[in-house]
Amino acid sequence: MLDHHPTSSAAPLQEPRRRVPCRPAEARRTVERVMTEGCRARALPCPPEAVADALLVTSELTTNAVLHGGGITGFDVDVDSGGVRVSVSDRSDELPVIRRRGDDRNTARPGGRGWPIVCRLARDVRVAELPRGGKCITAVVPLR
Repeated sequence: MLDHHPTSSAAPLQEPRRRVPCRPAEARRTVERVMTEGCRARALPCPPEAVADALLVTSELTTNAVLHGGGITGFDVDVDSGGVRVSVSDRSDELPVIRRRGDDRNTARPGGRGWPIVCRLARDVRVAELPRGGKCITAVVPLR
């Protein structure tokens, strides 16, 4: 007796989970690879300026997660016609802030320019609290 067994499933195929980068350099390499592959696969323009902007945003978000957020706990990147979407999660519940000139903390150590850079280069920036603590920052950098 032959049983009929379907060979397809109604369940959507899941992409393999990417390893969460520990360092900003790893995250930048991932973004560059995903942009190259994604733009090619979708026949999207991928100008060098958009790549540079996405890499700078990635560097700022991941560096801030390491320095101020207790480390990178989640990372995702995707590209479509709307742009490059970079999401970085960390352990901190503190929201990013812009340091003003004359702020005592600003003179004590260098830095404080990353968040304004992210906000300037990205078309859409969202900060979401995570259910188990921490936050996820998602920035969409246009392909132009």
